[in-house]
Amino acid sequence: MSDYLPSLSALRAFEAAARHLSMTLAAKELNVTPGAVSLQIRDLESSLGVKLFERKTRALALTVEGADYFSTLRAAFRLVREATAAITARGRGAVLNVTCTAGFATYWLVPRLRRFEAMHPEIDVRISASHRVLDFSATGSTLQSATDSAAMTA
Repeated sequence: MSDYLPSLSALRAFEAAARHLSMTLAAKELNVTPGAVSLQIRDLESSLGVKLFERKTRALALTVEGADYFSTLRAAFRLVREATAAITARGRGAVLNVTCTAGFATYWLVPRLRRFEAMHPEIDVRISASHRVLDFSATGSTLQSATDSAAMTA
């Protein structure tokens, strides 16, 4: 098996052109000229030794090899887009701070956390186990002890 890997720009050009079946729409998406997309694809076809498109008058069609390659590249680019979205979402500060008792965290919250993180990978969950509880009615969400809270409600 060869270790050869085509240029990322050529792969992006091919994937966009195959998805749109248009050099013009691919060029618009990639912010380049249609001629640049065409050249990237021609270079890719040359380096692979395979024709990826049937070029017709004002139309493109994928060859069998092109369709197979596109299917694999589309999945690979989807994974890259998802990974990028997940990591940039974490970088933007999507944080869920949870303050609860140690017993609640241990016996109820933590066993369910893996499922929540699988459903919401963009949220960074931070757990603080404490005997203190948050007073959400107070300005700034200050902490107060559980005994203080109980005394206030009595």
